[in-house]
Amino acid sequence: MVPWMVMALIMATTFFSCPDPGSCHSCLEVFPSIEYQCMDQNFSKVPMDIPASTQKLDLSFNPLRSLAPRSFSRITELRILDLSRCDIQKIEDDTYEGLHNLSTLILTGNPIQSLGIRAFYGLPKLQKLVVVETNLMSLEDFPIGHIITLQELHLGHNSISSLQLPSYFASFSSMKHLDLHLNQIKNISDGDLEPVKLNPNLTLDLSENPIQYIHPGAFKGIHLSGLKLRSSFHNSTIMEACIKGMTGLKVGKLVLGNYKNDIQMTSFESSILDGLCEVDIGEFRMVQPSQFPSDGNGVFKCLVNVSVLFLVNTDIDQLTNLPIFPKLFSLSLTDCNFDIMPDLPSISLPSLKELKVTHHKDLTTLSDLALPNLQILDLSKNSLNVLSCCSDKTFNTPNLKYLNLSYNAHISLSKNFMGLENLESLDLQHTILKDHDKYPAFYSLINLRYLDISYTNTHVKFKNIFTGMSNLKHLKMAGSSFQDNILHDIFKNLTKLVSLNISYCQLERVSQETMSPLHQLQVLDLSHNKLQTFDPFICMPLLNLQVLNCSSNSITALNGENLQELSRTLISIDLSDNPFDCVCDHQIFFQWVKEHTHLLNRSKPMTCQTPSHMKDISVQLFDDSTCHMKKTVIAVSLLGIIVILLVLALVYKFYFHLMLLAGCKNIGGGESIYDAFVIYSSQDEDWVRKELVKNLEEGVPSFQLCLHYRDFIPGVAIAANIIQEGFHKSRKVIVVISEHFIQSRWCKFEYEIAQTWQFLSSQAGIIFIILQKVEKSLLRQQMELYRLLNRNTYLEWEDTNLGRHVFWRRLRKALLDGRTKNPKGAAEEEFSQPVSPT
Repeated sequence: MVPWMVMALIMATTFFSCPDPGSCHSCLEVFPSIEYQCMDQNFSKVPMDIPASTQKLDLSFNPLRSLAPRSFSRITELRILDLSRCDIQKIEDDTYEGLHNLSTLILTGNPIQSLGIRAFYGLPKLQKLVVVETNLMSLEDFPIGHIITLQELHLGHNSISSLQLPSYFASFSSMKHLDLHLNQIKNISDGDLEPVKLNPNLTLDLSENPIQYIHPGAFKGIHLSGLKLRSSFHNSTIMEACIKGMTGLKVGKLVLGNYKNDIQMTSFESSILDGLCEVDIGEFRMVQPSQFPSDGNGVFKCLVNVSVLFLVNTDIDQLTNLPIFPKLFSLSLTDCNFDIMPDLPSISLPSLKELKVTHHKDLTTLSDLALPNLQILDLSKNSLNVLSCCSDKTFNTPNLKYLNLSYNAHISLSKNFMGLENLESLDLQHTILKDHDKYPAFYSLINLRYLDISYTNTHVKFKNIFTGMSNLKHLKMAGSSFQDNILHDIFKNLTKLVSLNISYCQLERVSQETMSPLHQLQVLDLSHNKLQTFDPFICMPLLNLQVLNCSSNSITALNGENLQELSRTLISIDLSDNPFDCVCDHQIFFQWVKEHTHLLNRSKPMTCQTPSHMKDISVQLFDDSTCHMKKTVIAVSLLGIIVILLVLALVYKFYFHLMLLAGCKNIGGGESIYDAFVIYSSQDEDWVRKELVKNLEEGVPSFQLCLHYRDFIPGVAIAANIIQEGFHKSRKVIVVISEHFIQSRWCKFEYEIAQTWQFLSSQAGIIFIILQKVEKSLLRQQMELYRLLNRNTYLEWEDTNLGRHVFWRRLRKALLDGRTKNPKGAAEEEFSQPVSPT
């Protein structure tokens, strides 16, 4: 055999075969040598081909079942380990020994029954431990007392019935989050939280616990960063009593209310929060309470000292009924039903510095807020339709610095923000603007740093649109349009601009003087336009440009010499998804691309569009040396290379088919040893052994099958065994089709050889068995197999008494076809009834 043919056989055998799924690299390499995703690969142990340098490993949904000592010690650099839903029932001592850098361990959804005393030893840097939904019954026997580095402990969705924290919690001085939601905690007793008494940075989540009683004084002297009690009380009586039991608590953020699909209380009396008068609260959040009372003054009377009030989906009839909050500086109202006229409700809170009123589809008009100290106003995601905006008279907020009017209906900029000179950020995106292109609508915003008018139906034809904004640093105007689709000199006043986004603007050309004033610009986004040419010389005035995005345009090439000058300051340039013209006229540009691959940020491929022979080929493969050769020499050379490659490809592709043909000529018409050679995925071997072999070889009449695990000759290459022992010595071929079969390269190889074998033998020798339903989209990946199944009769496995009976009768009949037998035996075979196992 020719040496190169021998090498090809070895390579093909290695490529197509994978008899042991655990020995092949079946994990997704998200980031080479750093991050691997091995979800649902049927691993029973940690795969050995994961490099020791791996920092993030996802082994979720694998049947690991039990973790032995030092199971992961080889992967010494591991930082994040996800073992979610691996059916882990036992974790032995020192399982994680050697993982000195692990910071996050996730064990969600494992039915843990046995934990060694040293199960979590060897984790000196563990900060986050997730043990959600693991049948954990008690914290007392949970062996984590030595992990003093823990910052987050998630124990939700378990069967913990007591909040009494073990004494070792006192050593968790770095603990910031303790999640005990959806457990079975009913009572909170005095002393339960004593171990965390000295940890004011801890947030405790007790949501969705059936809390019925809080012992008075249980929270006395306790200082928490946050306490969450959403959907924790079955009725208002229990809630009122439990809140009174929280006397003496000092909490940075208290969250009460319900989850959207878990509203339990049918009434909400105004006295229900009276117990909070004895609780020191910094921030109070009420999320979707049931039947919130109209008497806001009565409900919130014990919250007058809070600094932050956050209400979500709360039915408040009149905000004017709120008590005076002398310390309140932040108020957020999200999706609340004001039950009044569709305008912004009147709010009188002199101390307020931040107001957010969002997600109110019925809020259409503005009203006088009279908030002299307000600095942040967020009115996004409403349905505002403002006919005259904006000035200090619109809001009466002279100290406003941040204004968000995005995602509303219509806003007419008939005023130029007089009285709002302190405004630093203005967000108007996805709100249709009117009248702003007739005069300098932003003239008074001399201190504005950030402006977003993306997707506001803006059509720029007024060159002085940005006059007065001399301190603007960030401008976003994606989705805008320009007169004649040309970007003219409209930025002459924006000398301090740092970032500019003019993507999706249908731009066809950028004028030469456009960028001249932007000496401080660092980020320029011109992506998703219609630029056919873009000379980097236009960006020469941008002395500080670091990021340039020209992707998804119609650019055929850039001036290579000017690009070379521009690249002195660039750290990233995106030129992907452009129809590059890969011809010798642009060889300087393509040479620059090869030399500056470290600058290229390719969100999509950089490929050639023309000429036709270079279509869809990477621009980095452009060979500029050919530009010095004659066209005839190039044509002949390319033709010769193509022919040689085609011949080599054909020889390589059909080598095994030729080998089969040679074997058929040598063997001739000799008698077959086997009735059928079975082609199947190794993952379907259990069905082949228990069903196919049992019913055909042990049935009446019996058939002799050729199976690779039993009949192949040891020491012989797998490909040679398939051809010599499988096809040459068998009358028929049985192909067992499943999703595993479709995805197996080795099965594809065997099936292609079977087609050649059938052609050479000039008989219908292939019997198709559909073992399980296969998605058409997956089946179409094997187009030839898809066509054959549409043109030929095949068998479908149906695991019912009638289905099995019909299946075995039809399969036996197909195998008897062409078999040499005496008449009596043939008659018996024709009418015999196969026995199907129950």
